[in-house]
Amino acid sequence: MAAATLGHVTGKRGRFITIEGPDGSGKTTQVERLAERLRAAGRPVVVTREPGGTRLGEQLREILLARHGGVEPTDALTDAFLFEAARRHLVRQVIRPALDDEAIVVCGRYSDSTFAYQGFGSGVPLETLRVLDEAATEGLRPDLTILLDLPVEAGLARVAPDDVTRFEAEHDLAFHRRVRDGFLRLAADEPERFVIVDATLSAAEVAAEVWRAVEARLASVSEPNGPAVRMNR
Repeated sequence: MAAATLGHVTGKRGRFITIEGPDGSGKTTQVERLAERLRAAGRPVVVTREPGGTRLGEQLREILLARHGGVEPTDALTDAFLFEAARRHLVRQVIRPALDDEAIVVCGRYSDSTFAYQGFGSGVPLETLRVLDEAATEGLRPDLTILLDLPVEAGLARVAPDDVTRFEAEHDLAFHRRVRDGFLRLAADEPERFVIVDATLSAAEVAAEVWRAVEARLASVSEPNGPAVRMNR
């Protein structure tokens, strides 16, 4: 199938793009750059993040990401419940209405992060997480997921001291390696949805690869087309 440009995307529903990756992979920067590029192309865009995007979501974000000096410790399944609560509210209040208005929704993190962190990283059974996630999202899946991939050590080294959450501060390298491996496993399991981008490139180079993936694959993301694509220079 020939690559379709973004201007040729049609349909009565908007498009849902998620940007995923381990800590320090540059998700926030790439969400912002992609949204700017889409707006410049004349597309209506809604940008959001997980956890967050609503008042309730932002309050849960503070609880989930705070280092434990200020909140009671939680276990991985409790975390999963809280992430899914924030996700359900975000889907119902922001994402679905935007898609119904034919906007492109760009979200930093979504269900794959729960599978990677609470599942592969912390050991909550994936079957349990999938049941919770199905209930929270009512089956809403991204049309395209960009996975920003880089070695764990490189990603953690990029995290500024003021941005360190308990997931960086309170987990060892083995945990973060399991998370990265989990993301790659998820991508391998759904090659029709994922595009893997080398996040060791410069921010501008990564943004170019992200745009190329969006432009080339958004219209045909629902059709399986072989192994997950890894975008390199």
